[in-house]
Amino acid sequence: MAADSEPESEVFEITDFTTASEWERFISKVEEVLNDWKLIGNSLGRPLEKGIFTSGTWEEKSDEISFADFKFSITHHYLVQESIDKEGKDEVLEDAIPQSMQDLLCMNNDFPPRAHCLVRWYGLREFVVIAPAAHSDAVLSESKCNLLLSSVSIALGNTGCQVPLFVQIHHKWRRMYVGECQGPGVRTDFEMVHLRKVPNQYTHLSGLLDIFKSKIGCPLTPLPPVSIAIRFTYVLQDWQQYFWPQQPPDLDALVGGEVGGLEFGKLPFGACEDPISELHLATTWPHLTEGIIVDNDVYSDLDPIQAPHWSVRVRKADNPQCLLGDFVTEFLKICRRKESTDEILGRSSFEEEGRELADITHALSKLTEPTPVPIHKLSVSNMVHTAKKKIRKHRGVEESPLNNDVLNAILLFLFPDAASEKPVEGTTSTDHSNPPSDSEDYNLYNQFKSAPSDSLTYKLALCLCMINFYHGGLKGVAHLWQEFVLEMRFRWENNFLIPGLASGAPDLRCCLLHQKLQMLNCCIERKKARDEGKRISTSDTVTVAHPGDAGKVGDQLGPDYLKDTEKGEMGKSWDSWSDSEEEFFECLSDAEELKGNGQESGKKGGPKEMANLKPEGRLYQHGKLTLLHNGEPLYIPVTQEPAPMTEDLLEEQSEVLAKLGTSAEGAHLRARMQSACLLSDMESFKAANPGCFLEDFVRWYSPRDYIEEEVTDDKGNTVLKGELSARMKIPSNMWVEAWETAKPIPARRQRRLFDDTREAEKVLHYLAVQKPADLARHLLPCVIHAAILKVKEEESLENISSIKKIIKQIISHSSKVLHFPNLEDKKLEEIIHQIISVEAIIARARSLKAKFGTEKCEQEEEKEDLERFVSCLLEQPEVLVTGAGRGHAGRIIHKLFVSAQRLTESSDEAAAMAPPEEELKRTGCPEERRQNLVSDFPPPAGRELILRTTVPRPAPYSKALPQRMYSVLTKEDFRLAGAFSSDTSFF
Repeated sequence: MAADSEPESEVFEITDFTTASEWERFISKVEEVLNDWKLIGNSLGRPLEKGIFTSGTWEEKSDEISFADFKFSITHHYLVQESIDKEGKDEVLEDAIPQSMQDLLCMNNDFPPRAHCLVRWYGLREFVVIAPAAHSDAVLSESKCNLLLSSVSIALGNTGCQVPLFVQIHHKWRRMYVGECQGPGVRTDFEMVHLRKVPNQYTHLSGLLDIFKSKIGCPLTPLPPVSIAIRFTYVLQDWQQYFWPQQPPDLDALVGGEVGGLEFGKLPFGACEDPISELHLATTWPHLTEGIIVDNDVYSDLDPIQAPHWSVRVRKADNPQCLLGDFVTEFLKICRRKESTDEILGRSSFEEEGRELADITHALSKLTEPTPVPIHKLSVSNMVHTAKKKIRKHRGVEESPLNNDVLNAILLFLFPDAASEKPVEGTTSTDHSNPPSDSEDYNLYNQFKSAPSDSLTYKLALCLCMINFYHGGLKGVAHLWQEFVLEMRFRWENNFLIPGLASGAPDLRCCLLHQKLQMLNCCIERKKARDEGKRISTSDTVTVAHPGDAGKVGDQLGPDYLKDTEKGEMGKSWDSWSDSEEEFFECLSDAEELKGNGQESGKKGGPKEMANLKPEGRLYQHGKLTLLHNGEPLYIPVTQEPAPMTEDLLEEQSEVLAKLGTSAEGAHLRARMQSACLLSDMESFKAANPGCFLEDFVRWYSPRDYIEEEVTDDKGNTVLKGELSARMKIPSNMWVEAWETAKPIPARRQRRLFDDTREAEKVLHYLAVQKPADLARHLLPCVIHAAILKVKEEESLENISSIKKIIKQIISHSSKVLHFPNLEDKKLEEIIHQIISVEAIIARARSLKAKFGTEKCEQEEEKEDLERFVSCLLEQPEVLVTGAGRGHAGRIIHKLFVSAQRLTESSDEAAAMAPPEEELKRTGCPEERRQNLVSDFPPPAGRELILRTTVPRPAPYSKALPQRMYSVLTKEDFRLAGAFSSDTSFF
């Protein structure tokens, strides 16, 4: 073969001239593959258990062979089973007919619901198929078919292979196979007939029996009895008596905070069409004998109601349209858009016409005549007033992508505090529909890097989703985002906290947009506290005769008062002590430095001079600790909080610090940058504890760096002696350096560590420049989070065990994908596709429950049986109906068919509307039903018959061998698949 494939090769090879022709080479190749796969000899497996063809594991292996230049694929299909021990059974095996011949008679696996067509037709557990490799190729001519079949026969004879070998002929869609199986002195021929039009005499049992008997040509009289298995399949397509319960959304409705028939923050769910398109009922007579029943062109005993076995399968609608899936998919599409908000909405609504014409003289009056900050009454109309005023100049009200009612309803949903007279102090909103904050579902945002399900960011994501789907698409999204950004600026300028955000520093476990909003809230908190402090200092509620007496008043009233006033007044912010702007304090601290120049000169005399200063900015006394040198109580100072940071700011800072390099100068500069907070705390400590030393500060700030040990003094007394740790004694230590430069300045008069004005402007600018695509990318984790919560909520109502596993897989997959900063579209589509598949399964479960009326069952046992039956229908390819037509499920299926038949065949509309219960009164004996004009069931969509017998062929004295013929008849298809065995030793 090698020499033939490379005729021009100069390498000397021995050519096997015994395989001279292409045909012989082809046979040789088939034999080689059979040997490689060890399909030689007879290996008897265990007897086939009932249902093993469906529940067992099927495997296959393939190779490629060629006949001249025509390529074939050869595939071995087999059921994975343990082979039985061969010890002591050699004598039996010698005379045993091949395994596949025995399988022809096995009745345990007739009509398997899911299997290869050859398994269904012949009941084989193992076979080999040779088929054209290319899908378009086909073996059409009779001579080629015969050539292939003879090749197969020779290969089987040469190798001693007892596995059936099939060849696929004609076009692939016809599924035509011919094949052969050889054993010791026996052979089975597999033949097939496939017709479009069915001859009338073969549409019933008696005609098919005639074919079978004539094909066997058994010389015995009388003929051994023929075993018969029959299955009729009835298809129910008409569900008119059950409307699909999914209501289409009313896009014009807007009542009480509901848009499109949907409440804000609630995702839609369910299929828009019935996800169950057909119900297939298979009525089976598994063991009949010829002569017991009559089935010919005049009369038939085969009444489906009397069939001993009923099994049902449902056909699912192909890709049913699911609301939740569409909702999320449409939102994902925004991520691929390139336009900015201004490009979508036209000219920027942030620009005001005629601004350049404004009178410049007003600028000076603004500087010289400070006006009190007006505090408006908080309401929806006031909230969006600024936005509307600016937008209307460029766009008519009728041109707005969002209807005003819709917009106001959304803003009220996002900002519930706008409805009340004064802003709500609590920043987290309570929603009874959300999972409790300590539950696993609530904490999913940690895994998805989204936002808590009761947060503003989460609600915003759902609103944008809804706007995109129901109201204005991309333009609506851009419009709402514009309004949202204006609302954020309005709140910043007017000191209104943003609702639905947890207080404190940005949560780095959440998405960046959520962190930005939390940062803005931090800024508003600081600014609000500073402005309140300003008002308090000018009001008459607290009167202090001389500014210098403030410390004395505090001392007289005690530490509790100081704690209440200094800590309590300001909440979490030191700025409440502020009585002027940052720049003023910087000037004051400079003046103090000049004034106190003499006080702080010299390292030795400094603390003694400082002890004469009045203490300022004390929070409360620290337990029993006293200053080491003068024995005064140690006071904990009011300190500045470190500046909150979002993850992008942290990344920027780490990049800057990394760029400083590893040189001594770079390291020193890096330490200085990182010690701003330390310096501030040292200054506060010095102000609160005049006459203190670095050791005092370290004892409070970093106790592990102050080492105390017991020593014996001169008088023999045991005393505690303390000293700074080794790292604090390193020359040019940053702590020592900072302590020497620190001045006694209370936190309220220090330079701000956190410039809330600058940070707020940065956040507002960041929000304003976000394109809808950027926004969708930020919020997509929230949308997927919401979709999964919705799926879990709906699943809990249905309690389908298989879905629980799928949801866990989706959560696991999502948590890996959503943590990456650049989300990959393909992976996101996979997640959405998984969510859609779960939604479809739940919709199917509901559809089946509605059709089988599980909720209407009065008896608890019947209800449980029905629910179990419905869940099996979803998970298994075919489900056996307990009790067949007389069981509870069987009666319901019968009723469904009766109703469909009445609707289809009755011309009288009143009769069509007759309740199905009346039809069931007719379900007495078969004779009564036959007298009716309308049958309970439509004509069978498919008729399948299996005829089996064991007879000697071709002569009366031949070995008795299994014969089998399978027949299937549908509207457009008629197929006969026969396996006829003959004795090759005695004929």
